[in-house]
Amino acid sequence: MRVSYAIVFVRDMKRAVAFYRDVIGLPLKFESPGWTEFATEGATLALHAGDDAGRCRPGLNVPNLDDFHRKMIENHVTCVQPPKETFGARIAQYVDPDGLEFSVAEEGRRG
Repeated sequence: MRVSYAIVFVRDMKRAVAFYRDVIGLPLKFESPGWTEFATEGATLALHAGDDAGRCRPGLNVPNLDDFHRKMIENHVTCVQPPKETFGARIAQYVDPDGLEFSVAEEGRRG
């Protein structure tokens, strides 16, 4: 298992892109009004426009999403989205004990 991305929810995409690109110095990989990615040497940093501004959602990759999902259910972890195809990737979403949502994708399906 590895951390594959972090999604930062932003209220103003242009302002956020300028901050992460021009102030922090991250190289821009892709930009759109609703989704932007920066090219990093590790996990992808993505910006997502939305009402949850100021929050972050980590994303993990696992070899077998069905096995991981089964383990989460057995451990009574809240699942907000069971495994499903989303934008060409197979992803599920869960909630940690403090209420932070995190996404889990199947390796090889989304990087």
